[in-house]
Amino acid sequence: MPRTQGSAASRPADASLRSARAIDALIARLPPAWQDRTREYLVLTRMDRPIGALLLLWPTWWALWFAAGGFPPPGLLVIFTLGVFVMRSAGCVINDYADHGWLDAHVERTRGRPMAAGRVSKREALTLFASLLGVAFVLVLFTNPLTIGLAFVGAALALVYPFTKRVTHLAQVVLGAAFGWSIPMAFAAVTGALPPLCWLLFVANILFSVIYDTEYAMVDRDEDLRVGAKSTAILFGDADRAILGVLMATFLFAMLLAGHRAVLGWPYGLGLAAAAGLFGWQQWLIRGRERIACLVAFRNNNWVGFVLWGGLVLALALR
Repeated sequence: MPRTQGSAASRPADASLRSARAIDALIARLPPAWQDRTREYLVLTRMDRPIGALLLLWPTWWALWFAAGGFPPPGLLVIFTLGVFVMRSAGCVINDYADHGWLDAHVERTRGRPMAAGRVSKREALTLFASLLGVAFVLVLFTNPLTIGLAFVGAALALVYPFTKRVTHLAQVVLGAAFGWSIPMAFAAVTGALPPLCWLLFVANILFSVIYDTEYAMVDRDEDLRVGAKSTAILFGDADRAILGVLMATFLFAMLLAGHRAVLGWPYGLGLAAAAGLFGWQQWLIRGRERIACLVAFRNNNWVGFVLWGGLVLALALR
């Protein structure tokens, strides 16, 4: 296989150039014979696109801080933070395994991905997926029996999600459940229980995931229709912005209820107000439904997660 040296031919169209350069700098330290395969595996696990891991990290940290009523136990913070990146990588591998020939190879934004372009085999992908699940399982062994039991449900959700877009327009809801399963796991690890607040945050995260993944799906809506893939962006049609507005308001209300249940003060309210402002900015961005603008709106949700976490941390510190 010819070496690509991190060229544009080896990068998906939606890769972050900054992250791609970081990958190139990292693998430059490896023996030359390992560099190409390592680059392909890192791209397959989306290490060139860290935004997805951040969108999974913020709700996990919300849950840890809510569950602990302050700074969570350091050991659990490390375990869950590492677990976010490992499970997100595993989810990306199985997603590409499911989509590489049926969908990704026919969509401009994704046809450069390693499996769609034929640079990584099915066997390699399954081996990498199993290895990442093994690492995640080792991490969860340092928690408690309830968390370990919940981990099996999380693994099943990660495995099932990529195939749902073939049969239902609500695949983004399944994604929200898969991404949000770290929330009950965090509560189980910190408190040994699954209180109502846990499930309120879980539902809120499903709403959040549907919001940002619908914006993401709007980028590929025309091509998805041609290939036959299903998504909420296709389901919502011309009403997409109005429905997203309702989902944004409902998500913020759910997070307000969570803050009320946890008796949080004004800094949390400030975080909610900032999140509302960011949602307003996203609505402005997607007003013309242009591909690049929708992608920018999707990425902006990283800041929504951050400001909510920041408000939560400050409110708990001042309580």
